[in-house]
Amino acid sequence: MYPWLSEVLLETFVLGAMLVGLIGLAVPLVPGLVIIWLAALGYGIFAGFSTLGWVMFAIITILMIAGSIVDNILMGTKAYSTGAPWWSVLIALVAGVAGNFALPVIGGVLAALLTLFLIEWLRRKDWRLALTSVKGMATGCGWAFVIRFVMGMVMIGLWMIWAWV
Repeated sequence: MYPWLSEVLLETFVLGAMLVGLIGLAVPLVPGLVIIWLAALGYGIFAGFSTLGWVMFAIITILMIAGSIVDNILMGTKAYSTGAPWWSVLIALVAGVAGNFALPVIGGVLAALLTLFLIEWLRRKDWRLALTSVKGMATGCGWAFVIRFVMGMVMIGLWMIWAWV
């Protein structure tokens, strides 16, 4: 086998895995950034870590960690800023995790938003105020997706520099 062919096959496989991770960011249960990170790690193990590789992999790792926590922080702080207490936000986030198992893809988001609405409606006795908290959480969820997607694109771009330089 030609050495360049194995390199092309490895890079094609890694890029494919990274694109799966990027698409997976649209599904709350799929850890898309972790998939992209694992693909970069696999590339480093098989192709080797040069100095550039270590630097790029370190940056990719930092982005993966930051992106993995930004989701819950943005959802929670947006809901909190509209008047929902932290305890109701945390219950809603736990319900979101459970909802992912009950109805994959959209179940987590629906469960979190519905739970927050019910808690805030019972707590405040005003469905409009409860809906305001839900809108805050939904806005945080949307921004978290955008930020994680951009982070995923940057991670893939860093890997491309690493692999092709």
